[in-house]
Amino acid sequence: MTSSRLLLLVRDRAAVRRYSPRTVQVYVRWIVAYVNFHGRRHPAELPPSAVRNFLSYLATARGVAVSTQNQALAALQFLYRDVLEQPLPTVTGIAPAKRPHVLPNVLSRAAVAAVLGVMDGVPWLMASLLYGSGMRLMECCTLRVKDVDLDRGEIRVRRGKGARDRVTMLPASLVAPLRAHLGAVRLDMQQRAARGGGYVALPLATGTKAMGAVRNAGWWWVFPASREYWDAEAKQRRTHHVHPTVLQRAVAEAARRTGTAQRVGCHTFRHSFATHLLEAGYDIRTVQELLGHRDVSTTMLYTHVLNRGGLGVKSPLDLPGLSGSRAGGPTERPEPPSRTVMGSDASRLRNPRRN
Repeated sequence: MTSSRLLLLVRDRAAVRRYSPRTVQVYVRWIVAYVNFHGRRHPAELPPSAVRNFLSYLATARGVAVSTQNQALAALQFLYRDVLEQPLPTVTGIAPAKRPHVLPNVLSRAAVAAVLGVMDGVPWLMASLLYGSGMRLMECCTLRVKDVDLDRGEIRVRRGKGARDRVTMLPASLVAPLRAHLGAVRLDMQQRAARGGGYVALPLATGTKAMGAVRNAGWWWVFPASREYWDAEAKQRRTHHVHPTVLQRAVAEAARRTGTAQRVGCHTFRHSFATHLLEAGYDIRTVQELLGHRDVSTTMLYTHVLNRGGLGVKSPLDLPGLSGSRAGGPTERPEPPSRTVMGSDASRLRNPRRN
């Protein structure tokens, strides 16, 4: 088994660099897999080629995606650079793999309505928020009550991808359902508090600076888990946010029930949100801010999947006056020009020198 001391050091160095809990979890998993792949030898004892061999194994034997391979490389670079303080040298094969240019999977508005139409309860509300606000899956799962402004119709996303905050829209059609849901959450958390629970985890040192915040209604999760867990360090029975697999499974089941041939996941709603806004004529910089993209070039990817094309270009097959087209039904071919020449044109043909 991987040395617990090494993993404790990994978590400590990751905390210093302010990595998110999910990033730490993923890095630890890759480091454990790397050590086990090499017979549980300590990483400091392995040559640089060991990293290349592990990446080759992931690409060939396991057939992982390019993003997964790069994620494993990032974890190992962190291990050697920041934990073992032995940065990886420049070795052939130890470099991020080239990611293919893949267009986002986008549903039509009718397909989105069909998928949402067979969902209900909390999964329906969460999926509707993903499509209506453009949030990512974990941004929706970790949403707190204080960051939802029902009066202004805004949602403040805290520490999104890249630890960036942003403000996105709250669809007007979801204000009433969300208000009713928050009322049920308040009642549930009050009942948990009466039983000695009702605590929530707080980011960074917030719990130290504000002792009562662990039970403050503003810090409650908008979508809390149905079960509580015991935090041995804090000696509290806490409530975690809903696990992302709850919504992932609900969306997959809804897509299966609708019989759509497209691949539908939670992130598909975010792709559809951006594409449908651009189709409606909204400015691409506005969409960039709503999505939280650092660079507008990332948002421009959605112009490649618009129904009307990135620049509103029509296919030449759809232009009027095309002869012999079968796309719009049978068309009559124009009559060939008459060979009868009359008037002055005839005289020019008979006397070419006059031209």
